Amino acid sequence: MSNYRAVDADGHVMEHPGEIKEFFEPPYNQLPWTVYSLFPSVDGFVRGFSRLTEDDDPNAERWVEFLDRCGIETSYLYPSVGLASGMIQDRDYAAAIARAYNRWVHAKFMQASERLRAVALIPAQNIPEAVTELRAAVTELGMPGAMLPSVTAAGKHYGHRDFDPLYEEAQRLGCCLAIHGAVSQRIGIDNSDNLFKTHTLEHPLSQLIQFTDMMTEGVFERFPDLRFAFLEAGAGWAPYMMDRMDENYERRRRWCPVLTKRPSEYVRGGNIYFSCEVEEKTLPTVLQLVGEDRIFFASDYPHERHKGEFYGDIDELNAREDLSDTEKHKVLYVNAERFYNG
Repeated sequence: MSNYRAVDADGHVMEHPGEIKEFFEPPYNQLPWTVYSLFPSVDGFVRGFSRLTEDDDPNAERWVEFLDRCGIETSYLYPSVGLASGMIQDRDYAAAIARAYNRWVHAKFMQASERLRAVALIPAQNIPEAVTELRAAVTELGMPGAMLPSVTAAGKHYGHRDFDPLYEEAQRLGCCLAIHGAVSQRIGIDNSDNLFKTHTLEHPLSQLIQFTDMMTEGVFERFPDLRFAFLEAGAGWAPYMMDRMDENYERRRRWCPVLTKRPSEYVRGGNIYFSCEVEEKTLPTVLQLVGEDRIFFASDYPHERHKGEFYGDIDELNAREDLSDTEKHKVLYVNAERFYNG
C-alpha cells in the first residue's frame, strides 16, 4: 500500500457497443451495431487475445475494487478502442460517437462512483462539433477535459490554426486537454507485421510528431493558461526533445517566428505535463530537467496486463531510492490533481 496519497492519471474503460448504442441519437441509433464496429481498428492487430478473463474487463464496481486494492483515490478514465476515434473519416459520425460515448461513460462510470472521472471524447476532425461537445462534457457532465487522439484523419497536426477555436474554448473553460497515443497508422510503421515493433513505436512516435508541431507552431505560446498532457509514451523522451528542439531553435529560428523563448522554457515553465512509467530508469533526470511539478503516475489499467500485475506499481515507485519523498508525493498525487482540476 502506498505511503502517499495516489491518483491515477490514465486508466481505461472497455467499451461495450450494446450499451453505447443506447446513447446514440437518430439516425445512428438505427444502425446494426451487432455487425459493425463502433470505432476503427487502432492498428490491424487483434488486441483481444491479450484479454483472457472477465475480470480483466472492469465495470465501475471492479474499477473501484481495483482502486481500493492499490490505494488509489481517483482514476481519470480514457477510452480503449475509442483511442482510434481520430481515424473516423465521417465527420458527422465522429461527432455522434463522441456524444454517445461521453454519455455512456458518464452514466456507467461517473454516476456509479465519484472516484471515477472520465475524460471526454471529442471529434478532432470536426472542430465546431468538438468545441460544442467539449463545452457540454465539462459544463453538463462534469468532465475535467478532453482527449485528443495522437493520430487522426484530419489531415493536419494539432499545431494548425484550425484547432485554435478548440484551444480557446478549453482555456476559457479552464479544463485540460490530453494527447493520447495508440494508433500506429500514418506515422511510418504501417508495414509492420509484428506487434512488439508496432507497440514499441506507435505511442512515442505519434506523441513526438504532435508535440513538435504544437511547439513549433506556437500553441504553447498562444495559450499559456491551457493545460496539456502527453500520455502513455513514458516521460524519458521529454528531455531529449527539449535539447533537440533548443538546438534547432538556435540554428533555424526563422522557421518558428511565433516562439518568444526556447522550447525547453515552455516545457519547464508552462502547463505541459507527461505521464511516466514507474520503472523508468531516467525518471530522476526527467524530474530534474522537465520539472518535478509536470510528471505524474498513470496505471493504464486494465490494458495489456492482468489485474494482479498492476497491484505492485505504486509500491515499486515508493521503494525507489533515487526519488525524494517530495518527488514521489508529486508524481503520485499532486501533479495529476493540478492538471485535471486546475
